[in-house]
Amino acid sequence: MTATLEVTDLRKQFAMGRPAIDGVSFAVPAGEIVVVLGPSGCGKTTTLRCVAGLEHPTGGEIAIAGRVVSSPERGILVPPRSRDLGMVFQSYAVWPHMTVRQNVIYPLKHRKMSRTDAGRKVEEALALVGLSEYADRPVVVLSGGQMQRVALARSIVYRPQLLLLDEPLSNLDAKLRLRLRDDLRVILKQTGMTALYVTHDQAEAVVLGDRIGVMRDGKLLQLGSPDEIYNHPADLFVANFTGATNELAGTLVERNGKFGVVDFGGGRRADAALLHALEIGDKVRIALRPENIALGRNDGGNSFTARVTDRRYQGTQTVYDIDLFGHRLEALELGTAARHAVGVDTPICVPKEACWAYRDSGPASRDEGMGAKH
Repeated sequence: MTATLEVTDLRKQFAMGRPAIDGVSFAVPAGEIVVVLGPSGCGKTTTLRCVAGLEHPTGGEIAIAGRVVSSPERGILVPPRSRDLGMVFQSYAVWPHMTVRQNVIYPLKHRKMSRTDAGRKVEEALALVGLSEYADRPVVVLSGGQMQRVALARSIVYRPQLLLLDEPLSNLDAKLRLRLRDDLRVILKQTGMTALYVTHDQAEAVVLGDRIGVMRDGKLLQLGSPDEIYNHPADLFVANFTGATNELAGTLVERNGKFGVVDFGGGRRADAALLHALEIGDKVRIALRPENIALGRNDGGNSFTARVTDRRYQGTQTVYDIDLFGHRLEALELGTAARHAVGVDTPICVPKEACWAYRDSGPASRDEGMGAKH
């Protein structure tokens, strides 16, 4: 029976340094997939391990299906085996001396269940992950992607209340990762299972999650639908981490509701969406996605002239470096032909909805952002 997950003001402090988790709160309704996204060291895996009971929080509460399983203040700490969880890890975590069927049936051996019922559940789980025809093969002859499917089948065969997945695709090669990523959401939705999924990969998060939570330095910065995270990032870090790698600094000189005019100096101005509460005169940074800069056009938004300084043809798309106001920006254009020559000036256009203005709090931390995936 799938269940809700509620995490309230979760904290985890190790012996030294800043808290690994610093007041994180979120809820996962029954049947929903929530993906926790962030760079290495942001606290996402520690959060998942606290939910699993593998780490002991220093504060806050965790409840599964309305039952509190962790509350340091109240002296509650339910062991992992009593939380009715399934887990899938980065490593394949399969029993190498067993067949596929023997791996998947293993969790059922310690549950009160007839052999017939256990066999039926194994067949259902293998069918879900597409491994029915491999049931009696030694697990060691499988590919990495197939081994991870075995691990997934073993985690869902007993229909736990909650499934936890810790970067389960990170050890697969690129082609297998894409294939299993697309299949995984279908599998989880077919089971109706509540899932908490941890990753550093923005594309993975967008494909898999009903909602995405972005973490940094132990804090949950934003939790929303993929569309909200992608098109309305809460701050400059979220924007940068999810691919808005271009930035321009300026000053807000006019306001009109949710939009404003930003001055970049020298009389150059642009209309922008105000994603922070800003006042006239505030210093701002504009975040731009490379794919939202239209090359060769001067209609439908903020229009400028930029010089192409470099280009990288990638078959189905071309990535250009352009010089705008003396700043290097990156622009991405789909199509199998590279249309703009290096060293040539070209008109560019950016819709005001795609110019996101944030309060300028200093240079963005680009080393933590994953950038655009080209």
